[in-house]
Amino acid sequence: MQLTPLVRKFYRHRIRTIERFADHAEDIQRGVLRRLLNKAHDTEYGKKYGFDGIRTYETFAQNVPLNDYETLKDYINRMRHGEHSVLWPGQVKWYAKSSGTTNDKSKFIPITQRALKHIHYAGGTDSVVVYLHRHNPDSHMFAGKALILGGSHQPNCDLPESLVGDLSAILIENVSPFVEHFRVPCRETALLADFEQKRDRIAHEAMNENVTSLSGVPSWMMSVLNRTLEVTGKERIDEIWPNLEVFFHGGVAFTPYREQYRRIIQSAGMHYMETYNASEGFFGLQDDPNDPALLLMLDYDIFYEFIPLEDVGSEHPRVLPIWQVEPGVNYAMVITTSCGLWRYQIGDTVKFTSVRPYKFNISGRTKSFINAFGEELMVDNAEQGLRMACEQTGAEVEEYTAAPVFMGVDGKCRHQWVIEFRKAPADVEEFADILDRSLQSINSDYEAKRYKDLTLQRLELIPARKGLFTDWLRSRGKLGGQHKVPRLSNQRDIIEQIIALQEA
Repeated sequence: MQLTPLVRKFYRHRIRTIERFADHAEDIQRGVLRRLLNKAHDTEYGKKYGFDGIRTYETFAQNVPLNDYETLKDYINRMRHGEHSVLWPGQVKWYAKSSGTTNDKSKFIPITQRALKHIHYAGGTDSVVVYLHRHNPDSHMFAGKALILGGSHQPNCDLPESLVGDLSAILIENVSPFVEHFRVPCRETALLADFEQKRDRIAHEAMNENVTSLSGVPSWMMSVLNRTLEVTGKERIDEIWPNLEVFFHGGVAFTPYREQYRRIIQSAGMHYMETYNASEGFFGLQDDPNDPALLLMLDYDIFYEFIPLEDVGSEHPRVLPIWQVEPGVNYAMVITTSCGLWRYQIGDTVKFTSVRPYKFNISGRTKSFINAFGEELMVDNAEQGLRMACEQTGAEVEEYTAAPVFMGVDGKCRHQWVIEFRKAPADVEEFADILDRSLQSINSDYEAKRYKDLTLQRLELIPARKGLFTDWLRSRGKLGGQHKVPRLSNQRDIIEQIIALQEA
């Protein structure tokens, strides 16, 4: 029996609900906020800020402060040690571990049972539903298995049944038996902490399965696929899995990896669908295969607000609900969720391409950009520039990072890039020239600062040895899972660590 058509038919109603996002965004989001406030009014945080007396968004924005990890950290630490009903009702036993703040190596994001159902699994389900209806109506993905990458977890504060780890590990640990039936590798392999051992076991477990879909971070999935090619002796993944039809990807921009995937998966029926699923929540998915912008998912347990990028860090920033945002503006995202994250600044920046429906591109991080000299270089600029340089030189980029070189006694400054090529250009300096010119064509501020080399010199490119970025992640204890290389930084600490490792 063909299961895929039944799944598509069962979820047809969900497509109709998603279509309502275009005309009813404000009503949907106001309803989400009321639901969250009603659920949490008896928590310590809810009592402190009078949730039971808040009836409108306007009152919520006036009474409840903006937060980041630092301002919520003490609450979360108490929750991790077993306290109940602090930020969300009951005891929270799961914590997603993600990259740290200025003062901490790691952040620990509470993951409630409600959030698993009404945020993360809802997003995963909708990704499949939208794919079946809008990307590939002729899909047969449920005739085979999904290769799903995950991280690992460990005990949390020695509390019974309380664990901390990668979000992907939490999702695997709590997934329904229905999904277990269609997933590879086995749970034991999926949750291994040693990525290199995990990669090898995944290759051996999956190579004889009928894999029809992939899910994971592009960089780590590529590592697994390359190992599978090594184990099988094949040159292409579609020789191993001829029925492979879709890769649900997220976590890092896909642009640097696109050509690598096209080279090892040459099937005409292959699809790629981007999702935006972070430790803090599932925010968007690519609803149109011909449009890279992501649809903002409005009816999960997430209420959205946005701060114009120029206001980030100011004492009294403008904060806008979804119904007040405009296309073409860089915003820092602020979320309120059923994980107990109240007006929480997650550090990501987005730029809307449409407001009916609300569709956006991830433009970077509030701390992942270079603006040392007024150039305001964002990650999306970097990705576009690299794509243009690769197209003109035939190169392929594996990993990269960039940071400013500050003005010396000679009054000169520049950007310094460390790039690990999967396929190096014939002339690295030509690649650097094209990248520099491309960034000027994309970003008028960068172009202005580059004018006649008066403020900013032509960028410097350092080709990285093979495996440099993997070695850096390993040295930081961040190999595998959802960890990723920081792309742009306004400071030099990361790039200097990487350069030092290169020269060691």
